[in-house]
Amino acid sequence: MSLTDSATAVSVIAALAIVAGLAGVIVPGLPALPLCWGGVLVWAIFGGAGAGRWLVLAAATLVAVGGTVVKYAWPGRNLKRSGVPTSSLLAGGLLGLVGFFVIPVLGLVLGFVGGVWAAERLRLGDSRLAWPATKRSVAAAGLSMLLEFLAGLVIAALWLAGLFLT
Repeated sequence: MSLTDSATAVSVIAALAIVAGLAGVIVPGLPALPLCWGGVLVWAIFGGAGAGRWLVLAAATLVAVGGTVVKYAWPGRNLKRSGVPTSSLLAGGLLGLVGFFVIPVLGLVLGFVGGVWAAERLRLGDSRLAWPATKRSVAAAGLSMLLEFLAGLVIAALWLAGLFLT
């Protein structure tokens, strides 16, 4: 295998890791941003010489760390302000995980919504009062996923720029 063949193989592996990371935003069990970052890391270490690769890795590291912090902090702050307790979110997360295995993919959403609603129904004692908190929780989960996906796309764009410019 020549040097260009091995560099191509490393680039393909990096691309697959990044794509898997982007899919990991939706698929439970796949760590989205660590996979995206790991693809860039493999490419920077094994893809050939050049300082540009390390700059891309440094930028990808900043985006991965920043994206992880923001994906939890921003939606969590919004939920805390609106009064949705952590216990309701944990109930939604647990039922969402169970739902994912009972009804693949769709069960994740149904379980999360059902879990948050049930926890809020028990806490507040009224079905009508449980729905606003459930809607806020679903919106926060969507925002978190969107932020994680955007961070993954920025990492992918950095890698592509580094791939073609280095």
